[in-house]
Amino acid sequence: MADTIFAVASGQGAAAIAIVRISGPLAARAIEKMCRISLRPRAATVSNICDAGSGILIDRALVLWFPGPNSFTGEDSAEFQVHGGRAVIVAILRSLAGIEGFRPALAGEFTRRAFVNGKMDLTEAEGLADLIVAETDAQLRQALGVAAGGLRAKIECWREALIRAQAVVAAEIDFSDEGDVPSEVSGKEREAIFAVRDDIKSVLADGRRGEIVRDGFRVVIAGPPNAGKSSLLNAIARRDVAIVSDQPGTTRDLIEVHLDLVGFPVVFVDTAGLRNSKDKVEKEGMSRAVRSAQSANLVVWLNDPQRPEAPPGELEGAGKVLVVVNKIDLYPGMVTPGFAVSAVSGAGIAELLDEIVKRVELVVGEGEPAILTRERHRVELSDAAAALGDIR
Repeated sequence: MADTIFAVASGQGAAAIAIVRISGPLAARAIEKMCRISLRPRAATVSNICDAGSGILIDRALVLWFPGPNSFTGEDSAEFQVHGGRAVIVAILRSLAGIEGFRPALAGEFTRRAFVNGKMDLTEAEGLADLIVAETDAQLRQALGVAAGGLRAKIECWREALIRAQAVVAAEIDFSDEGDVPSEVSGKEREAIFAVRDDIKSVLADGRRGEIVRDGFRVVIAGPPNAGKSSLLNAIARRDVAIVSDQPGTTRDLIEVHLDLVGFPVVFVDTAGLRNSKDKVEKEGMSRAVRSAQSANLVVWLNDPQRPEAPPGELEGAGKVLVVVNKIDLYPGMVTPGFAVSAVSGAGIAELLDEIVKRVELVVGEGEPAILTRERHRVELSDAAAALGDIR
C-alpha cells in the first residue's frame, strides 16, 4: 500500500506511556527525520524524538523498528513509546503529518493491512477486535481463542477433509478403469463428507453461547407498575441509574446496565410497567418492554406481594421467566414462593444474583470457549452444512 499511516495505538486519555504506531513503505523515514539514529530490528532503543521540521525536542523515549514482513501489519513499521501527556502526543502526530507521504490511519486500518498482507485471517481479526473491547474474564478467554486461530483451525480441518474427498472422487471418475482405484472409494468419501457436515451442525448447535458471551447475557426486569423494577435495577447496579417514583408509568424507555457477574457479562434491562393505558408514550414503552423480554435470555418478573400478577402469556415458555417478589421489608414474616427480595434493604438480592449466575452458566457453559461469536460465522457455516447435505 502506497501510504504510510500513523496513529496512537494505546487508547485515549492521559497516561504514563503512549504508543504511536507507524506502518508503510516510508516508516523508516520517520525514524531518520525525528530520531536521526539507526536502529536494530525489534530492539528497543532510547532516543531523542524531535520535530521532523524544526528539530525541536519533543520527548526522550523508546523507539522500535520492525522491518516487514516481520511486523504486525507485514509492512515496515515503527513505534514511538513516549510519555503519555497530551502535548507530547499532539506534537508527535503533528510532526508525522508534516512528513511527505504520511497520513493519519483510519479506524482499524492497521488490522486491515495485517489481514490484506496475510498476517491474519478475517476470524482472527474479529477475535482481535473482541479482545480489545473485552470487559469480563469470559469475554477475554473467548476473544483470545478466536484471535489465536481457534475458528480458523477448525475450518482448516474441515477444508482439508473435503479437499481430500474431492480429490479421491475425481480420481475415481477419471481413472475408474484402473485396477489400483478401489470401487468402494466413493462410499468411504461420502461418509467423510457427512462427518464434516455433522461436525459443522454440532458446532452450530451451541445455543449461540458465543454471541451471548460477546454481547452479554440479557436479563430483562419486567412486571406491573410500581413493583419496584427501577429500584431493583439500582440495587443490583449499586448506583442510581433509573428514576424511582411512586407514580405509575415513570419508566417509559429501556434502561440498560452492563455488569460483570463472576466473570460473565450480564446486561440488566429495566422496562416500563405493563398495564392497560391510553397514554401513547407509555404504550410504546410497554411495547418495547414486551419485545425486549421476548428476546431476552432471562426475564425477572417482579411482583408486589400485595398485588401479585402472573406474567403475560407472550413471556411464558422455555423456562426463561423467573418470578420474584419484591418489597419484603414492608411485610416481615410473609412467606412467599420462589425468590423474595427487598430493593430497599438489599435482602435476597445476593441469592437472586447467584441464581442468575447459575442460569448464565447453564447457557454459556463452563468448558472451552465458543468458537462462533458472530452471526456471520453462523450464516456461512449453515450454508456450508446445507450444501454438504445435498450430496447423495
